[in-house]
Amino acid sequence: ADDFNASQDDYVVIPTNRGNYTETMTAAVAAFRAGEQPHIVQVFEVGTATMMAAEGAVYPVYQLMEDTGQPFDPSVYLAAVTGYYTTADGQMLSLPFNSSTPVMYYNRDIFAAAGLDPDTPPATWPEVEDALRTIVDGGFAECGFTTAWQSWIQIENFSAWHNVPIGTLANGFGGLGTEFTINGPAQVHHIGWMADMMADNIFVYGGRRGDSQALFTSGQCAMFFNSSAGYAGIRESAEFDFGIGMLPYWPDYAEGPDGGPQNAIIGGASLWVLTGHTPEEYEGVARFFNYLSDAEVQAASHQRTGYLPITTAAAELTRESGFYDENPGTDVSVRQMALHAPTENSAGLRFGNFVQIRDIFNEELEAVWSGQKTAQEALDSAVERGNELLRQFEADNS
Repeated sequence: ADDFNASQDDYVVIPTNRGNYTETMTAAVAAFRAGEQPHIVQVFEVGTATMMAAEGAVYPVYQLMEDTGQPFDPSVYLAAVTGYYTTADGQMLSLPFNSSTPVMYYNRDIFAAAGLDPDTPPATWPEVEDALRTIVDGGFAECGFTTAWQSWIQIENFSAWHNVPIGTLANGFGGLGTEFTINGPAQVHHIGWMADMMADNIFVYGGRRGDSQALFTSGQCAMFFNSSAGYAGIRESAEFDFGIGMLPYWPDYAEGPDGGPQNAIIGGASLWVLTGHTPEEYEGVARFFNYLSDAEVQAASHQRTGYLPITTAAAELTRESGFYDENPGTDVSVRQMALHAPTENSAGLRFGNFVQIRDIFNEELEAVWSGQKTAQEALDSAVERGNELLRQFEADNS
């Protein structure tokens, strides 16, 4: 915002912090009802269905750009990113801003000390187990791996990566009548395996969100699954050489091309425009969005933070600059998103009430980690409880 403000004299963008993603979304709804809504609100990806259902409150980006006469070409944005925020007929509703995908961080120093090749990280989950048993059993680390954002990474992205559905009706893209399918064989096997790995400290649970990062940056765990946007924080905190690898897959359960992985799906947030302001102000919003989409602006953000570049030009500019060569692994997020053309199972997800539903998924996963439920019992319960909230959302928006 500061750079945009400095680049021209017609408009001033004033950023305002309203807490985390959930708190921001709640504050925006309250502000709209009070007639005090901001022009732009940053909403995380799981709020997409809720924003789409807020008819009359949202000014779609494609319409904004058309009405203000600002240049706008949806094809310049990465399809794997924009698909999340696009209607069935190809109209972009919001502007992707800080989009990320989960990756595998690993401690290269520990791998080398254990006699493992730090330049060749494990590609499959059986390889992960073999490598981490070598590390933990040999006393090179107290813990094998931990994970941040367990629902997003170990259920949602796990499913997309293996090309198995998270829900019916194309993961909710096909309508409000969707139902969850996360209690399928692949997901049950994976969550059950993670629970089994806890007995030998191959897997250590560190919390629902990003709190587990300290287990990795302290050197306690040799491997860490987190957002690509965690790159800047890890680079700042880790006092060891770390690498970045692609998400592992289960060869017996992957249904991507040739029995391998499919593609990852995004996290992070996009920028939604709210109604109720003047045409002159919307002109400024449109110009700000064009500034944010500039290749140099996007490339700089991608290189600094680890978030995905939202345009093809920004990705190409980063590659041409030599950044990926100088910082190995920083292109993994882009490669994962573009590994294969998205399918109905891997284009993203669009479920109403998903903020609350993620809490349910987390509760059920924690019941597995504590030994209170089997993976099958927990995921069956997650589906049943989650579907109740989907039916509630369908009833409220039909």
